[in-house]
Amino acid sequence: MAVINEVFWGCNVVCGIGKQGPTPYLDTVLAAFEQKMIAPKERTQVQAQPESLSERERQVLQLLVNGASNQEIAQTLVITIDTVKRHVSHIFAKLDVQNRVQAVRRAQELSLFHEKC
Repeated sequence: MAVINEVFWGCNVVCGIGKQGPTPYLDTVLAAFEQKMIAPKERTQVQAQPESLSERERQVLQLLVNGASNQEIAQTLVITIDTVKRHVSHIFAKLDVQNRVQAVRRAQELSLFHEKC
Protein backbone atom coordinates (compact mmCIF):
# COMPACT_ATOMS: atom_id res chain seq x y z
CA MET A 1 0.00 0.00 0.00
CA ALA A 2 2.88 2.36 0.74
CA VAL A 3 4.18 1.91 -2.82
CA ILE A 4 0.79 2.80 -4.29
CA ASN A 5 0.53 5.88 -2.07
CA GLU A 6 4.05 6.89 -3.06
CA VAL A 7 3.18 6.52 -6.74
CA PHE A 8 -0.11 8.39 -6.28
CA TRP A 9 1.24 11.31 -4.28
CA GLY A 10 4.63 11.41 -5.98
CA CYS A 11 3.16 11.56 -9.46
CA ASN A 12 1.73 15.02 -8.92
CA VAL A 13 5.21 16.42 -8.39
CA VAL A 14 7.46 14.11 -10.39
CA CYS A 15 5.19 13.49 -13.37
CA GLY A 16 3.52 16.90 -13.42
CA ILE A 17 0.08 15.30 -13.45
CA GLY A 18 -1.62 17.67 -10.98
CA LYS A 19 -4.27 19.37 -13.15
CA GLN A 20 -4.05 17.25 -16.29
CA GLY A 21 -6.61 14.63 -15.25
CA PRO A 22 -6.56 10.88 -14.60
CA THR A 23 -5.16 9.60 -17.91
CA PRO A 24 -1.51 10.60 -17.37
CA TYR A 25 -1.71 9.25 -13.82
CA LEU A 26 -3.11 5.92 -15.03
CA ASP A 27 -0.49 5.77 -17.77
CA THR A 28 2.22 6.25 -15.15
CA VAL A 29 0.80 3.55 -12.87
CA LEU A 30 0.39 1.09 -15.72
CA ALA A 31 3.92 1.77 -16.94
CA ALA A 32 5.25 1.06 -13.44
CA PHE A 33 3.46 -2.28 -13.30
CA GLU A 34 4.51 -3.25 -16.82
CA GLN A 35 8.16 -2.82 -15.86
CA LYS A 36 7.70 -5.35 -13.06
CA MET A 37 6.07 -7.96 -15.29
CA ILE A 38 8.26 -10.88 -16.34
CA ALA A 39 8.05 -11.94 -19.97
CA PRO A 40 6.91 -15.59 -20.33
CA LYS A 41 10.15 -16.61 -22.04
CA GLU A 42 12.20 -15.14 -19.16
CA ARG A 43 10.44 -17.11 -16.43
CA THR A 44 12.60 -19.52 -14.52
CA GLN A 45 11.75 -22.96 -13.33
CA VAL A 46 11.99 -21.63 -9.79
CA GLN A 47 8.40 -20.46 -10.25
CA ALA A 48 7.27 -24.01 -11.09
CA GLN A 49 8.96 -26.25 -8.58
CA PRO A 50 7.69 -29.84 -8.52
CA GLU A 51 8.40 -29.98 -4.79
CA SER A 52 5.71 -27.37 -4.22
CA LEU A 53 3.02 -29.81 -5.38
CA SER A 54 1.36 -31.77 -2.60
CA GLU A 55 1.22 -35.55 -2.84
CA ARG A 56 -2.46 -35.38 -3.80
CA GLU A 57 -1.78 -32.73 -6.44
CA ARG A 58 0.91 -34.99 -7.89
CA GLN A 59 -1.63 -37.82 -8.04
CA VAL A 60 -4.15 -35.58 -9.79
CA LEU A 61 -1.48 -34.33 -12.19
CA GLN A 62 -0.49 -37.91 -13.02
CA LEU A 63 -4.11 -38.66 -13.88
CA LEU A 64 -4.23 -35.47 -16.00
CA VAL A 65 -1.11 -36.66 -17.84
CA ASN A 66 -2.95 -39.92 -18.50
CA GLY A 67 -5.90 -37.96 -19.97
CA ALA A 68 -8.42 -38.54 -17.19
CA SER A 69 -11.48 -36.31 -16.89
CA ASN A 70 -12.49 -34.65 -13.63
CA GLN A 71 -15.12 -37.35 -13.13
CA GLU A 72 -12.56 -40.12 -13.67
CA ILE A 73 -10.09 -38.45 -11.31
CA ALA A 74 -12.79 -38.11 -8.65
CA GLN A 75 -13.74 -41.77 -8.96
CA THR A 76 -10.15 -43.00 -8.96
CA LEU A 77 -9.12 -40.95 -5.91
CA VAL A 78 -12.51 -41.25 -4.17
CA ILE A 79 -12.96 -37.50 -3.84
CA THR A 80 -15.63 -35.07 -5.02
CA ILE A 81 -15.49 -33.34 -8.38
CA ASP A 82 -15.26 -29.98 -6.58
CA THR A 83 -12.15 -31.23 -4.78
CA VAL A 84 -10.67 -32.33 -8.11
CA LYS A 85 -11.36 -28.89 -9.55
CA ARG A 86 -9.67 -27.26 -6.56
CA HIS A 87 -6.60 -29.50 -6.95
CA VAL A 88 -6.46 -28.79 -10.69
CA SER A 89 -6.69 -25.06 -10.00
CA HIS A 90 -3.82 -25.28 -7.49
CA ILE A 91 -1.75 -27.30 -9.96
CA PHE A 92 -2.32 -24.69 -12.69
CA ALA A 93 -1.26 -21.90 -10.32
CA LYS A 94 1.83 -23.74 -9.07
CA LEU A 95 2.96 -24.70 -12.57
CA ASP A 96 2.01 -21.26 -13.94
CA VAL A 97 -0.23 -22.65 -16.69
CA GLN A 98 -3.74 -21.92 -17.92
CA ASN A 99 -5.07 -25.32 -19.03
CA ARG A 100 -4.58 -29.09 -18.93
CA VAL A 101 -2.47 -29.28 -22.07
CA GLN A 102 -0.04 -26.71 -20.68
CA ALA A 103 0.01 -28.54 -17.33
CA VAL A 104 0.90 -31.83 -19.02
CA ARG A 105 3.56 -30.09 -21.10
CA ARG A 106 5.04 -28.41 -18.02
CA ALA A 107 5.04 -31.72 -16.12
CA GLN A 108 7.00 -33.24 -19.01
CA GLU A 109 9.42 -30.28 -19.12
CA LEU A 110 10.06 -30.67 -15.38
CA SER A 111 10.38 -34.46 -15.72
CA LEU A 112 7.75 -34.99 -13.05
CA PHE A 113 6.57 -38.20 -14.71
CA HIS A 114 8.77 -40.31 -16.92
CA GLU A 115 6.11 -42.36 -18.59
CA LYS A 116 2.39 -42.82 -18.86
CA CYS A 117 1.01 -45.04 -16.09
